Amino acid sequence: MGEQQVKDQFDAEQLRLFSRKLLTDLRALETMLDSGLFETEVRRIGAEQEMFLVDRDWRPAPVATELLKRLDDPHFTTELGRFNLECNLDPITLGGTSLREMERQLNVLLHKARLAAEELEVEVVLCGILPTLDKSDLSLENMTPRPRYFALNEAINRLRGERYHLHVKGRDEINVTHDNVMLESCNTSFQVHFQVKPENFARLYNTAQAVAAPVLAAATNSPMLFGRQLWRETRIALFQQSIDTRAPASHLRKQSPRVSFGRRWVDESVVEIYREDISRFRVLMSTEVDEDPFELMDRGIAPRLQALRLHNGTIYRWNRPCYGISDGKAHLRIENRILPAGPTPLDEVANAALWFGLLNGVSSLFPDVTEVMEFDVARENFVAAARLGLGAHLTWPRRGNIPAQQLLLVELLPLAREGLQELDTDSSDIDRFLGVIEERIRCLRTGSQWQVDSYDSMKCDGSEAECLTAIVAATVSRQRTGQPVHTWELASLQEAGDGKKHRLRVDQLMTTDLFTVNKDELVDIVACVMNWHHIRHVPVEDNLHRLVGLVTHRSLLRLLADNATGDEHRPVPVSEIMTTDLVTAHPEMSTLEAIRLMRDKRVSCLPVVDKRKRLVGIVTERDFMSIAGQLLEAYLS
Repeated sequence: MGEQQVKDQFDAEQLRLFSRKLLTDLRALETMLDSGLFETEVRRIGAEQEMFLVDRDWRPAPVATELLKRLDDPHFTTELGRFNLECNLDPITLGGTSLREMERQLNVLLHKARLAAEELEVEVVLCGILPTLDKSDLSLENMTPRPRYFALNEAINRLRGERYHLHVKGRDEINVTHDNVMLESCNTSFQVHFQVKPENFARLYNTAQAVAAPVLAAATNSPMLFGRQLWRETRIALFQQSIDTRAPASHLRKQSPRVSFGRRWVDESVVEIYREDISRFRVLMSTEVDEDPFELMDRGIAPRLQALRLHNGTIYRWNRPCYGISDGKAHLRIENRILPAGPTPLDEVANAALWFGLLNGVSSLFPDVTEVMEFDVARENFVAAARLGLGAHLTWPRRGNIPAQQLLLVELLPLAREGLQELDTDSSDIDRFLGVIEERIRCLRTGSQWQVDSYDSMKCDGSEAECLTAIVAATVSRQRTGQPVHTWELASLQEAGDGKKHRLRVDQLMTTDLFTVNKDELVDIVACVMNWHHIRHVPVEDNLHRLVGLVTHRSLLRLLADNATGDEHRPVPVSEIMTTDLVTAHPEMSTLEAIRLMRDKRVSCLPVVDKRKRLVGIVTERDFMSIAGQLLEAYLS
């Protein structure tokens, strides 16, 4: 996340002073570009590995701060959530065995993290979105206690002026609201950096935009959020909406989200991107800037450009330009934020190899990709790849509309191979890493597909919570082998454990696919719903989805008895028979507490409501009998 010493209180005067520093930094960058003050003799690559921490129940473990103390290693740092961790690989020169070295250091750092995690009885997981993550995990209590994160939350809340609204539709659909920026912590990625010469920046940046879709299609690993199967790379939609400062508007004004693919190709220079971002996006936070970049340049010292880098760190382009300093020399990088974390370090470095190779190979084939591809086509390709992965159809120069699998196998993998060869990459490394990509594509087994197939194979025999728990447990187990995801066996319910751990709370057990009615509807509708779907309880909610009553099978029988000698043809509204003296549960309630509540109140079901009294689910006696039966069976065996 970059600079941590930020102002955690909104101060308009301070932001104006910071904005002046921001413009000064941009002018300094322009001067440096005009004067040739950038490193051009070497091309480095690097990466940032984000990861989840889970407890022995395979749920998020908010222990990152404690883990960092045990690690005591500058390669590791915090992320937004206390159940996230990040490690930064050392920059290395691209070519030779650099890909192998990247994988080696990544494995060394992950091994170190796993050893420290074991001392806290937690595990490290590499996946784009953790399947067992619940919305209740996204409280400010689980935000890492650093000023930058709280300042970011405050600034985005101030600009939005209302709750966060997340709406994603895929195989399933999710439509939820949240009250803070912690939705961002649902995402983890493997961010890859590619150093470029300033004079080549526009050409290579545009190429990075053009190849983003096929690279993503081959690398998806985030198909689920809160138990819903959404996009093959749900991170793309989730991240954009979690950092969106735009308030909904009734007019047709075009507004750019802070997370975006961009709006157009770059014509000549990185300065175009910085100018556009300063023009379109307000300064969210400030920091003390203690340098005069022009005075430093006069002394032959590369300025840090603190203000420019902090502002750039609050704008999340999927391919983001970065300014940095190595060995006292300034350089430019393209940061690929597209790739998800996992499934294994081998898979991740293979994804990076595909990207590095395509940057070089495609830019050699099409020296100016803007002449053969419209920007809107590149952006549409990107969304299609995020939605459908290898099942997407992409539009490509000279190929037209073509399945992603075919495009990658027939044209892009050979181009990536040529690109890596031109970069003097070791031939055995090219064969190994691109071989992983090729086999993954041929068998259509990305990390996302493995999760979806695993879930589908278990869903008839286990609950949603059991299936998600088994996927996380299996992911950890298979990651430890180091074998690429296309070779993995599907997860099994047995890997979820003994059946107790993943049923500790109501939200892990409740039914969320509900049949509900309005209080003014006809009772006959309720009777039909109960009969058609073999249920005994139908919640009654208002137009804002707030629970106002409950119709039970018993209340229908009473109505029939009362009408035995009365006017049986009168249309009876639901309001006349519904129960309004309700006993409810909340999602975080323990299952044991819920069982006791049902027993003490002598009720056969508990509608589950959130803090705003909106209906989110229901648990019944049958749900608890299912648990009891499985636990008893496990005990007796």
